[in-house]
Formats: sequence, structure tokens, C-alpha cells
Amino acid sequence: MSSLRTLVFFATPAHSCSYLPDRDATTMFVDPRARVDKRLYSQLTALGFRRSGSHYYRPHCEHCNACVPVRLDARAFRPDRSQRRVWKRNQDVSFRLVPAQFTERYYQLYAHYINERHADGDMYPPSRDQFQSFLVEGATDSWFLEMSLGDKLVGLAVVDILEDGLSAIYTVFHPDHDDRSLGTLAILWQVKEARVRGLPWVYLGYWISESRKMNYKTRFRPIEALLDGTWQAFSPDTGDREDPAR
Repeated sequence: MSSLRTLVFFATPAHSCSYLPDRDATTMFVDPRARVDKRLYSQLTALGFRRSGSHYYRPHCEHCNACVPVRLDARAFRPDRSQRRVWKRNQDVSFRLVPAQFTERYYQLYAHYINERHADGDMYPPSRDQFQSFLVEGATDSWFLEMSLGDKLVGLAVVDILEDGLSAIYTVFHPDHDDRSLGTLAILWQVKEARVRGLPWVYLGYWISESRKMNYKTRFRPIEALLDGTWQAFSPDTGDREDPAR
């Protein structure tokens, strides 16, 4: 089994940034031949890495540090008024956590979401192979959170369980239910689940101040950011570090 001391990393050539279209990006990947278990995955996540299928990566751009890893303190989290409304509005939604796997039912929801919401992105057009490689392969204690209205699947969140928290990998939902804020609902459920499991953190991936798609992450407090190699309290409204005494 690999360890942090034995891992080999590779950097990609510069490529167009997926989040900031006027910039190039470089990505650092863990050697795909490495055997990454739950412990090592947890350590990598604490260092700012994310999982995409069987790949573990983090931005490694020479002249840009716009991608900031963030995590939510599940123990201290208190929902704001809007989040309480989301939870109340979705009392008729049922949840089920199942092992990450491919089914045609999951894929159809995923494809519909990509076609309707991300037709201008690098994940369009969707395919079954893409679903498998992105959301199923490389699973390490990885789960799908089903969100259903009766027999109808309306949302699906990919959740990895780490040693110190949950990692919110990706969420798709039926565009016809956009008014339910199912992306927010999925995070609220993960906070609740982290508490049940006695885990302190929900890792939310990267926050980018210039990307409107990342705005939802700033609505969850208190949030920490990995800055200068250390997790610190963070004020995403300004991009400044919070004074813990305030």
C-alpha cells in the first residue's frame, strides 16, 4: 500500500482552465498506479486534493492560487434562514445511501442534468463511460445519496467517507425541481450524516472567488480554507482570513 512518503506525483502541461476561461491551468496528479486506501485518501484530502474517478488531483498553477480548498465544520454549523427553508421545503424527500455503482436510472438523471445545466461545459455531451469513469471508478468508501419523491429519483449526490469527515464529490438533480435547491439539501444531509458518524468535517472542494458556480459554498458557515498549507478560519465574502477572536 502506498503512503505519502512513497507517492509519486505528475503535473500536466498547461491547459485551459475549467473555471476561469481567460487563464491556463496546471494540475498535479497522484501516480495512477499508486494504491490509495481510505487512510491515504483522507491524508490527501487534508492536503487539498480531490478525487475524480480513480484520479487524485489538485491545482498546481505557477502564477495563480484562485482555487482554495474549503471545508465546513459540521459540529459548529448552524443553518441560516434560507437553509432552514430548504430543509423544511423538502420534508417529502426521502434519502437512501447506497454503494457507488452504475445503473441506467442513475445515468439518465446524470445525462439529463448535464444536458440541461452544463451544455457549455467540458462534461458535455454526457456518456455512460464518462459517468462510470467520473463517479464510480476509483471508489474508496464511496456512496451515492439518492434523493427521491415517492418512486421518482430527483437527485443523486456522490459522497466519500473519510477518516475525519465526508467529501462532497458531485451532485446532480432533475432540472424540473430546481426550486427545491437539491444541491443545498444534499450538503445539509451530509452535515447531518457527519455528525451522526462523529466526523468533524464536510469537504466541499475548491472555492474560487471569481466563479459564480462556487457561490453556494460560501453560504455554509463556519468554513475553513487551506491557506499557506494550514487550515484556517476563512471569510469567503472578502477572501480574507477571519480573526478567530471575532
